[in-house]
Amino acid sequence: MSGIEDEIRVLEEELRSTPYNKATSKHIGRLKAKIARLRDEAVARALKSAGGAEGFSLKKSGDASVVLVGFPSVGKSTLLNTLTGTKSEVATYNFTTTTVIPGALEHRGAKIQVLDIPGLIAGAAMGKGRGKEVISVVRSADLILILLDVFNDKHLDVLIRELQHAGIRINRMKPDITIKKTASGGLRINSVGELELDDEEIREILAEQRIVNADILIRGGATQDDIIDAMLGSRIYVPAFVAVNKIDLINKPTMREIDKNLTEQFGSPPLLISAQTGYHIEKLKDTIFDHLNFMRIYLKPQRGPADLEEPLIVFQNATVEDVCNRLHRDFVDRFRYARVWGSSVKHKGQRVGLNHHLKEGDLLSIIIRH
Repeated sequence: MSGIEDEIRVLEEELRSTPYNKATSKHIGRLKAKIARLRDEAVARALKSAGGAEGFSLKKSGDASVVLVGFPSVGKSTLLNTLTGTKSEVATYNFTTTTVIPGALEHRGAKIQVLDIPGLIAGAAMGKGRGKEVISVVRSADLILILLDVFNDKHLDVLIRELQHAGIRINRMKPDITIKKTASGGLRINSVGELELDDEEIREILAEQRIVNADILIRGGATQDDIIDAMLGSRIYVPAFVAVNKIDLINKPTMREIDKNLTEQFGSPPLLISAQTGYHIEKLKDTIFDHLNFMRIYLKPQRGPADLEEPLIVFQNATVEDVCNRLHRDFVDRFRYARVWGSSVKHKGQRVGLNHHLKEGDLLSIIIRH
């Protein structure tokens, strides 16, 4: 691994020392692509070796999963205990948690799996510490809760960098870029909307992955980094927010300073909490729920009254097919049609297919072949 790290370090130094202008843009794009490819190879190798690591092979449960990401000793275990009642070991020394500890949070009708993982440290994406196992869990989560403490709020930069290096993109939409390899014909680049990159920059980036024949469609603009991410195809796009723990240990002026600094750094205000005293824990539960972008769907059996007491919790923009898969995999194979009452249709009881997108509060009846 050290060979790859050394190569990356040399390339990053060259990248830092190269001024960006029109003449150097192609070279910079190639350097970025090469660094990204090497990091990707290192992370893939680390994840593969983590495959059966004891305590890290965890089945997802509930409506969604949230992972607590932070340095050792920021209070992840205490927070898990406070949120879910799970007994995760707590101590005053680093690396108390050595495996993944799951807990179940029930809030506003949703069952949310909360995962306490070993502390993330600098170099985790390359496999340092328990980094390879930790990263594999983070990549499969539906939401990342970045947990800092009041004495180490500057750790945010390191945590975001490690997630970035591991191919995890937080609070970003996946770029609308399609790269379809072909047998011949060179690179045919088409864009919808204004594109600041020129074709030669894109060719230079794709050459790093030996892509010389392909149809490329870019919608809505793109940066060099977007092209690289689309080329590698291994990126995970996950929502995230920041919470700062142990807020009960500082005064209000320090609290305001931390809030201001992290808001500027992260782009949105952190949630200030105390897992020990319970300060803002209910607000934290609401924040988790809201960031997961849930919606409630009510079900009506083919012959029977609708269940308006216990909604099915699904992600926003879910389709009828998504609901069928949640209920039972046979529902898709035996599906005939569905009827919907609610804001996603034009009239009550409208007949729809598997691809119909549902909306909050819809009432759904699924008709299957017997």
